[in-house]
Amino acid sequence: MLSLEEALGRLLTCVRPFAEREQLPTAQALGRVLAEDLVSPLDVPPLANSSMDGYAVCRSNIPDEGVALPVSQRVAAGQVGTVLQPGTAARIFTGAPVPDGADAIVMQEQCELLDDGRVRLNTVPMARQWIREQGEDVRRGTVVLPRGTRLTPQAIGLAATVGAATLPVARKPRVALFSTGDELVMPGEPLRPGAIYNSNRYTLRALLAQLGCDCTDLGIVPDTLEATRDALRRAAAGHDLILTSGGVSVGEEDHIKPAVQAEGQLDLWQIAIKPGKPLAFGQVRDAWFIGLPGNPVSSFVTFLLAVRPFLLALQGSRVEPPQTLPMRAAFDWPKPDKRREFLRVRRTADGRVELFPNQSSGVLTSTVWADGVVDNPPGQAIASGDIVRYLSLAEWMQ
Repeated sequence: MLSLEEALGRLLTCVRPFAEREQLPTAQALGRVLAEDLVSPLDVPPLANSSMDGYAVCRSNIPDEGVALPVSQRVAAGQVGTVLQPGTAARIFTGAPVPDGADAIVMQEQCELLDDGRVRLNTVPMARQWIREQGEDVRRGTVVLPRGTRLTPQAIGLAATVGAATLPVARKPRVALFSTGDELVMPGEPLRPGAIYNSNRYTLRALLAQLGCDCTDLGIVPDTLEATRDALRRAAAGHDLILTSGGVSVGEEDHIKPAVQAEGQLDLWQIAIKPGKPLAFGQVRDAWFIGLPGNPVSSFVTFLLAVRPFLLALQGSRVEPPQTLPMRAAFDWPKPDKRREFLRVRRTADGRVELFPNQSSGVLTSTVWADGVVDNPPGQAIASGDIVRYLSLAEWMQ
């Protein structure tokens, strides 16, 4: 069996990032992958400004607490004041540029406005106190978002901060999706004896939507070789990736392998992970092909481990392994598998992780109950109190 790293390396070696890009309004670029470096054309902030409502002063005019100074001007956000007159203070508001000649802000809570229009300063300010310096956030000419960045809400905000009204992004991956299995029916249809509802179709469509893919859903394909070959030919037209669930084993009713081999080329891998193990990878005409296992938890986990980085790499995104955190186990796992395991867990109030009692690859409930997984090395038993490697599902699925 291949290790996860070996399998992922083979997948990513085949990837050639899209050359095509599109220019999107910044507000519409959430989740997309930046196609070129975003370089700031300005300093942020563009001028030194006040981080408090208060009074702008020159420190040399305030040798002691209790000094009273006349107020010579009022500077609001969006205005630029005049040079601060010696021996005076300027009323200033949060975000307003600091007048030339001032080198500190005294917040209004430490000031007292007198009846004669002067302000008493009840503290001696430190140098540059409550002043946001020009360019302290971003310097003109610096790369604020490198090419390959997947645009989060905060990245969108940063792009707007430097004045980017539009952003160049890689085009969306076009993915054709279908399931195989005569036992599958769609939610809303009567559940005949021996049938099950097709959850993988919904899970995978949602995961593809989270990654910003354009998904063509070809539905459920009958368990025949001809039907599977026909679905592959239709899926290959105009798509970058064909994604299937089920039918990648070697049983008599598993037609994915011979169908892909007939229409293109295929490698069938056994990956040393649990849940998940069979993964089919190949090509049908101009489209890549990835076949996931049919069990719902195996399909879900294998998508995150293999398909997600593949789709991100197609868009030119940096692909890095998900980060794990050391956490203490609140469970025993005395009989580990020889494969690398991804155990569904969730954090407890005392900062440990507890285990979902049924770790079967068919129990989709575990993925909803859990807020993460324990990435457990092959053959490693776990005793309550041991440190384990915890991976947050929310972070993994961003």
